[in-house]
Amino acid sequence: MKHLTLLIGLLLSVAACQNKTEIQSNISNKNSMEQTTEKTAIETLLFSYRDALNTSDVNKVLPLYTNDGVFMPSNAPSAIGQEPVKAAYEYVFSQIQLNIEFYIDEIVVAGDYAFARTTSKGTTLIHANKQTVAEENRELFVLHKSNGQWKIARYMFNKMK
Repeated sequence: MKHLTLLIGLLLSVAACQNKTEIQSNISNKNSMEQTTEKTAIETLLFSYRDALNTSDVNKVLPLYTNDGVFMPSNAPSAIGQEPVKAAYEYVFSQIQLNIEFYIDEIVVAGDYAFARTTSKGTTLIHANKQTVAEENRELFVLHKSNGQWKIARYMFNKMK
């Protein structure tokens, strides 16, 4: 009888451990799936931004930013908030036409915030002299999820060469 009680106790312990492992595995799988979903949404945002740049369309850029978004271009002052961001992109688009591709190096999600590191490569048409030059940058995006949608909260880039 003593052996039977010990065996039942051992079996219950093993079952409890397996159940705990199964629960932890399910939680891990759920978190992994959520991370994948969030990263996919962020990738979509980044490629929408690339498309807006390539078409020089301020009206496509602005909805991708939070209301208090910050655009920090190289060799220019930061633009903070929708109206300054709009003015900054209007100026940029009046000067150049981009034709670039984004390459995503890293996306890290932590709750309602994320960051993405990208590189871009392509060409820039300079309107003033009609010259096309090579374009290559690295970018850092800080993203915020609000009302279920990822937006650009902070964006900075610099030349790689």
